[in-house]
Amino acid sequence: MMADEQRIKELVIRSADGDSGAFAELYELCYKDLYKTALYTLGNVHDAENAVSETVLDAFAGIKKLRDPLAFRAWIFTILSNKCKAILRSYVKSREHLSQKSPDDLQEVLGDEDPNLKRAEEETVLQKAFSVLSEEEKLIVNLTIYGRLDSGQVGERLKINPSTVRSKYRRSLRKMKEVLALQ
Repeated sequence: MMADEQRIKELVIRSADGDSGAFAELYELCYKDLYKTALYTLGNVHDAENAVSETVLDAFAGIKKLRDPLAFRAWIFTILSNKCKAILRSYVKSREHLSQKSPDDLQEVLGDEDPNLKRAEEETVLQKAFSVLSEEEKLIVNLTIYGRLDSGQVGERLKINPSTVRSKYRRSLRKMKEVLALQ
């Protein structure tokens, strides 16, 4: 076992025993990657920060349930993925609700300019490329790039063959590259 893996295992065990300092160290190890993933998935800073905050709270509350301490990184990214999906669903519900209103009603609801709606609608080129992926493809790309997991670890987490993970990862990158080429 590598020194990093041993340190993570130790921190997870201490965190499960209620050591908030150990959990803070775990958080420091993955915060930037969690935030990047949330930002690329959601498209705005405020929602990304909220998703990461909620993820960390849930992870801290549930770390006693983590069976394999070495799976911490994949586990916390799965929690983040679920938080992001919930936020994306709320975007859709919000848009459906707004689409049922008349233009006059919308003006009343939004005022001159609703910064939250505006932020939600602004997408970067990378976010557009990311949006062409299926949920599974997004998760594979996120776990591989930000979670720094190899295809075996991703496959184990998603219960699919590692060679399938590698194929889907390469195909996902090709899809994203095609979108980026059009920009």
